[in-house]
Amino acid sequence: MHSTPGTDLTGYLIRYPDELTFGDDDPAAVFDRYHTGDFVLRNDGLPLDRERLLAHVRAARRNAAEVHVEVHDALVTPGRVAARYTMTAVMRRGRVITTEICMFGELAADGRLRRADQLTRDVSPAAA
Repeated sequence: MHSTPGTDLTGYLIRYPDELTFGDDDPAAVFDRYHTGDFVLRNDGLPLDRERLLAHVRAARRNAAEVHVEVHDALVTPGRVAARYTMTAVMRRGRVITTEICMFGELAADGRLRRADQLTRDVSPAAA
């Protein structure tokens, strides 16, 4: 049994990108394990629903060689989560993309994410 963002936010933030990008399970099944069917991610103001996020995963599976997440802060309260973390992706052609993320989320009763708002900043070595 997998924990949910509501029961282990830090574990979710670290485990989810790896399971989604490199795992053996179907990406849709991984997505549904941690998010409600009506989940919407608003990333820097751009809304992404389940279908758009899964389309993004197909590209990530082709292009990413490694993903690492470092969680700096994580907070879970009844019905809400917040986190500040850094995600680094190493692409197959060697490019390194590092993103600082501040995330605020709303949980469903079962602990899965229903909604998330993220603010991001590119802190890649080439962007510095």
